[in-house]
Formats: sequence, C-alpha cells, structure tokens
Amino acid sequence: MPQMNSDVQLEADAIVIGAGIAGMQASLDLGDQGFKVILVEREPSIGGKMIALSKVFPTLDCSSCITTPKMAAVAHHDNITTLTYTEVQSVSSQQDGFQVTALAKPRYVDEDACTGCLLCEYVCPVHVPDEFESGLTARKAIYVPFATAIPQVALVDLDNCIACGRCERVCPPKAIDFAQEPQEVSVRARTVILATGYEVTPVSAKAEYGAGEFKNVLSALAMERLLAPHGPYGRVLRPSDGKAPETIAYVQCAGSRDRTLGVPYCSRVCCMYAIKQAMLLSGALPLADITIYYMDIRAFGKGYEQFYQTAKVMGINFVKGKVARIDEQEDGSLTLRFEHMEETGAISEDTHDLVVLSVGMVPGWDPTGVVPVETDDDGFISSAQPKIDPTLTTLDGVFAAGAATGPKDIVDAIAEASAAAMKASIYLGAPGVTEAKRAPEVAGAAAAAEGGQ
Repeated sequence: MPQMNSDVQLEADAIVIGAGIAGMQASLDLGDQGFKVILVEREPSIGGKMIALSKVFPTLDCSSCITTPKMAAVAHHDNITTLTYTEVQSVSSQQDGFQVTALAKPRYVDEDACTGCLLCEYVCPVHVPDEFESGLTARKAIYVPFATAIPQVALVDLDNCIACGRCERVCPPKAIDFAQEPQEVSVRARTVILATGYEVTPVSAKAEYGAGEFKNVLSALAMERLLAPHGPYGRVLRPSDGKAPETIAYVQCAGSRDRTLGVPYCSRVCCMYAIKQAMLLSGALPLADITIYYMDIRAFGKGYEQFYQTAKVMGINFVKGKVARIDEQEDGSLTLRFEHMEETGAISEDTHDLVVLSVGMVPGWDPTGVVPVETDDDGFISSAQPKIDPTLTTLDGVFAAGAATGPKDIVDAIAEASAAAMKASIYLGAPGVTEAKRAPEVAGAAAAAEGGQ
C-alpha cells in the first residue's frame, strides 16, 4: 500500500474484506476477469490463518507451498490493490454501489522506503511473545510479522517499544517514522465480498483443562507451528523443558459443542486437523504414543473417512471418552480424567507428556454496526438462500465466502470464494458496466433473494 500522508480516496469495482485464503481467491478471480479490486486486511500481512499451518488434510500437502504463491499473485496483480493493517469501519449502501470507510493503522515505518532488511529487528533489545508462533517464541518490538509476510515491511509495536532509537540509527533508508498517525481511507466500490474468516476459541476458556496455566497444554494452532519446518523450535518439543514428548494426547471438542462456552455447534474441522497432526507427529516422533480422546469422529469430506482409517492403521489410538479435567504433575506431565464411553461410562485416568486441545472456530469479525447484513445466532454471517447459494447475504450486492458464513475446511472455503467472485462478477456485469446496465435477470435474482427473507 502506498504511504499515506493524508486521507485517501479510492475507487474500485469490488472491495474484498479479509485477505485469508478465501479473500485472496475471490480477489484473484475478480482481478483475472478485468475488475479492479481493493483487498483489505486488518493484519500487517495477507495470508490469514492458512499461512501458519504445517500441512493440509487429507493430502498432507505443504500449506505454505499453496498459500505463498497466492499471496505473491495477489501482491503483483495489476488489478488488485492491497491495503494491509487496515480495518473497515463502515460500509454503507449507495445508489450506485457502496461507500466504505477504513482506518489504516500506523506502522511507524515508511512502507515505500522499507526494504525488509531486518537490521532494525537485530538491534532491538525488546523481546515479547510472538503471536504468529502462538507465543512459543519471542519477537522484537519492531518486526516483520513472519518470514514470508507480504508486504515484507516492518512495523513497530508501540505498546512494547522503549524508544531507545536503535532501529532509527541502523535503518539504511531511514524508514522509521514515529510521527505517523492513523489515516482514513474512503473507498467507493460497486460490490462487496466479506471473507472475514474465523478465530479460534480461547485456549484458556475451559479452566478445568489448565490451558494458559499448564505450559504443556497447547492449542491446535500452537501444535501447527511446532510441526512446521520453519517453526519456533525446528522440531516438536515440550515448551516446559525442551524434551521430546513420548506420549501425546488430543482432547476433542475442547472449544465446540459446549454451551458453557457459547459454542454449541460442531466446528467441523477439529477431528480432521487432530488426525492430520497425529499422523505428522507419528512421523516426527516415531516412538511416541499418540491418543485422540473424542466424543464423535466427524469425517465429512471427500477422502476424509479413508484418512481417518489410515490413521488407525498407523497406530494412532482413538479413545471414545469425554475429558473432564486435566491435572499437572511435578515433572510437567499431565493426567487426564475422563469418562470412558466404550466401557459403560467408567471413569479412567491416563498420563501424557503433552496435551493438545482441539479448539473450535468462532466468527473472525462482527459486522454489526459496520455492514448492514444479518448474522445467525452463532454470529456468522447469514446466507439469504443457504440451500441455493450460500454466498448471498441479506444485502443486495454484498456477498460472503469462506469461514465468514460458518466453520468450514480450506477446500470448501476456496470453492465458496470462487463462487462469491462469480456472483459478484455477474452482479457487476462486464468490466466498466454500470449498476443501471446490469442484466435484468441478475437484478431480479437479487430482489428475489431479499424478498425471501
């Protein structure tokens, strides 16, 4: 994004909110058709959650190998303008489209001048937990978010900066600028795609599991980083003492199907990502015993049941039981107390070196007060016709894709993003066609969708 010294006015055919895998796919599909697209991302880099994953199920393909080329394609596309570290404040419907107001947060680094050389990182004396690595390692107060971040531009964490001035003194292009202020960006667009993704349920939400207190109780996203070849430790180790775990447990439904957490629904992907991680762990730690404690295994997609059966053949233990409590021992190991459903409700205990909580998915963004679209009881964006076209929202000209409408896996998120882009392109007509010249049948379909509410 160009360096902004004053409020900015932009125009485009479409604005895509959220630059995860769904947002990037929708932007590329529209851009390839000749439409001008503005892609807005609230984080300092595009890529979303997928760029932090190790591999994807059920093919076990490298996640970065899929995501990074899409990130590069977005960054170099002539028809896509990317606004990172920018949050949408309001979306209002106009006669000829939408008026979108966003706030570009200051990086305190000149984006045009910064070369991503990392000299500022090297000299910064401050260390704080690294969010990208799930807090398993540290970053500096001035930092590039991760190795393949786009844009490859540093930003200053002003809350932890001690104003020592070392970064300013070593920066070759003199890109550090502590005088930067938030800037308002105004965008006029003819259609909007919401690809705002998801967040995971807090790992500390269930106090009885000790997450946030016990160092060897991790979230599934933290385990993704341990498994990644470019992860924090370079291999799978216990955070408490750096030892390779000999026994590892997965606790399913640790953030889903739980009314006490306000997440009564199934998050769909948890069983599959736990099985995927267990299979990867069996390769990384061949001698380790891996157990998955589950209530139900839900292998819903193409090839997923076979993936599950393969895991059992590989020696992954599956125990049908609901874990009630986790207690920490003096050596850092963890004792799980659970109801063994396959043994007529017997109460059992097992001890493991490391426990991974299969946390659930919740909406990544609340559109209330920002975009006049309806949401379901679970907070995800409502589909106007969920059985016919899940990309249609309750507002004509606004489409939704990916986990913005509910929990889903990567395959479904990408497919839905392409569907949303196609619907948006039909809504727009040929590049350069005004709203008034849209095909009558398209306008009629949109009106019918609204009338069905």
